[in-house]
Amino acid sequence: MSALTVDPATEARVRAAMSSTPRADFLPPEVRHLADADHPVLIGWNATNSQPSTVARMLGLLDVQHGDRVLDVGSGSGWTTAVLAALTGEMGMVIGVELVPQLVRYGRERLVETGVRAEIRQAIADTLGLPDEAPFDRILVSAQATAVPVQLEAQLAEGGRLVVPVAGVMTVVDIAGGRPQRREDAGRYSFVPLKERENH
Repeated sequence: MSALTVDPATEARVRAAMSSTPRADFLPPEVRHLADADHPVLIGWNATNSQPSTVARMLGLLDVQHGDRVLDVGSGSGWTTAVLAALTGEMGMVIGVELVPQLVRYGRERLVETGVRAEIRQAIADTLGLPDEAPFDRILVSAQATAVPVQLEAQLAEGGRLVVPVAGVMTVVDIAGGRPQRREDAGRYSFVPLKERENH
């Protein structure tokens, strides 16, 4: 399996967005000294803040455009939500959804304290994403699925894109002509599991 191509201009935009959104601001105080380490960091409630190089790859594949409507599934501490907001700009909209109530509160607090214009909502039980607010231009999933979540494919706009780790493989789904086109990236990834009840 070969690596999918990401435009260098997109990679540069992702680097700039991540640089302007310090990871340390979204980590609990006791682990902020690990912010510059390129590995996942435990943030409590059986959750992790993802490895920066992995986040950069996912965001490169996602190719967020200014003004996009973006859904961040599994927003955790709010870091990826904030980076997505930097990528969409003032005309965009970013909504994070998270199952763990404590993380919802924590992520919201981080967004307020850092002045990021985005929101994090409590995930709806037994519902993946936000179907009532679809369609979205981009959907990022920061949890490992066992199969491509068809519920999220259905929430994409025409021309939209989903990036999700599926059984260790980063998967990109594009909607063209109303139909999903799936591609797999090289490499293997490890994430906390996407709740199985949400993936049915």
